[in-house]
Amino acid sequence: MFVVNVEGAVYQENKWLVIKRGSGEENAAGTLSFVGGTVEQEGFSQDILERTVKREIFEEVGVEVKERLHFAYSSSFVTEGGSPVINVVFICEYDHGTAYRKSPEEVEAVYWMTTEEIINHPDTPPWTVESVNRAHSILKQLTDPHF
Repeated sequence: MFVVNVEGAVYQENKWLVIKRGSGEENAAGTLSFVGGTVEQEGFSQDILERTVKREIFEEVGVEVKERLHFAYSSSFVTEGGSPVINVVFICEYDHGTAYRKSPEEVEAVYWMTTEEIINHPDTPPWTVESVNRAHSILKQLTDPHF
């Protein structure tokens, strides 16, 4: 059975909200990523992915996003511990709150960075490069009617 993980590509004024994952994290500790977490089992539930990503963003960095989310893409991988994971990335528009390390055991640092800054940062793994490139492309389509 897969673990289901969601990530929020939160944007504001041409910058993305990214975290440096805490050193104690089971997977990809110390790397840059979008904010996210594991979907919890709820039984019958509506909009569980969307609610989970909003909850994770607020719990980890204290930021709230606007109601409407946009699906960016999904992928699968196996963690360093051998667990198969389905990862779903949503584009989220910043609404309010000041981003900070609300969950210091999970988040070592919080940054607002441009796409280029993320891609060129030495702590950015290939999968985060893929996520930010896809999110950037979709956001451009969503905000530029002449794209």
